[in-house]
Amino acid sequence: MTAAPLADRLRPRDLDEVVGQEHLTGPEGFIRRALQAERLPSAILWGPPGTGKTTIARLFARHGKARFVAMSAVLAGVKQVREIVGRAEGELRLGRPTLLFMDEIHRFNKAQQDAFLPHVEAGTVALVGATTENPAFSLNSALLSRCALLLVKPLSEEALVGLLRRALASDEGYGESGLQVADDVLARIAEEADGDARRALSALEVVAEFTLEAAGPEPDAPPSVDMDGYLALQLAGGPRYDRRGDEHFHLLSAFIKSLRGSDPDAALYYLARMLEAGEDGRVICRRLMVFAAEDVGNADPRALPLAVSCAQSHEMTGLPESRIAMAHATTWLACAPKSNASYRALGEAAAVVRRSGSQPVPATLRNPSNRVARDLGWGADYVSPHKEGGWAPQHYLPDSLRGQRFYHPGGNGQEARIAERLATWRRLRDEADDSQDAKS
Repeated sequence: MTAAPLADRLRPRDLDEVVGQEHLTGPEGFIRRALQAERLPSAILWGPPGTGKTTIARLFARHGKARFVAMSAVLAGVKQVREIVGRAEGELRLGRPTLLFMDEIHRFNKAQQDAFLPHVEAGTVALVGATTENPAFSLNSALLSRCALLLVKPLSEEALVGLLRRALASDEGYGESGLQVADDVLARIAEEADGDARRALSALEVVAEFTLEAAGPEPDAPPSVDMDGYLALQLAGGPRYDRRGDEHFHLLSAFIKSLRGSDPDAALYYLARMLEAGEDGRVICRRLMVFAAEDVGNADPRALPLAVSCAQSHEMTGLPESRIAMAHATTWLACAPKSNASYRALGEAAAVVRRSGSQPVPATLRNPSNRVARDLGWGADYVSPHKEGGWAPQHYLPDSLRGQRFYHPGGNGQEARIAERLATWRRLRDEADDSQDAKS
């Protein structure tokens, strides 16, 4: 039989051994304080893989003197939940609580999650769910309201290096082997683990087993690993990413906000993060097109055509070549003058439409497409701007909304010139109205 994986052998046996989650397990942490108060509340542990969610749940049960029952939402169903609850009722009569740990609880649909509600509310079981997905989207609001939401954080590189050193010194790890791993290698493993303790320990395990096997049973000197030896194993992993999960949306959000904040360096960083993790190029191109229209707009009318060209380039060339076009569009949009005046104007116009209903279109603007329409005078007084040198002092909004303004150009880029033209046209229109009033 093979030995258990290093990550399992080093699983903490006490809350004090848990690293990187002091906000939960430390003296002022929620779990520590709950245990001191002799309470076993239901909770949702939300965080990325390899951060100790299962370990924390096990220790919570052990310190709370509760029976620990683990399930995975991938394999289990409501029937198994009912069986566990049935036994939990018997255990509770004997004075022993049950902690039901549901891994990947977000995989249960909202109806299945309802099965927990009466038992959590009655205190038959303490439910501890683990999820990598945002509970606000993936969990039933009724269930969420009955559970404490606990954020489990990615481990810092410093915490991961400490964990790796413990693995090298511990009898459960490689303490008896005398294996030595250079500090820069430990730092590199911690960096590439991207906050995931399981990933870091798995990488160390591969390095250790390969090195010890190569050294033989009786090496002349303590086996060691330097950076050259580590790089030869080609263990580097990609950054943490999930095309449909929180990290996907976090990076897209950071990308757009960096563009909006006119920081091309940050925007390129997040672009690179997404591309290195394998993001669909079409997703990035779509966001660039939306950003160009929403956040640059008329401040630089070239922005949207450039973003559309970037999307076309991606469709025609594909990755990796289209990365160049994405970098081109990203840097241009980040450095372009910004205006969301068009986007805001549409919102204001939509609010007026909802508030005022279907106001009649002025007769001047109606389509005189047939004899009846012409007899009613539709389009009779329409003045084409082309016949007046490009502009005519004419009103276009319904009479009840005359003078209403939605579009307020900003002072950046081309929009400053648009603002000047609009101011001139509005002044001329007001003068024409005053002249017409004087005649009447």
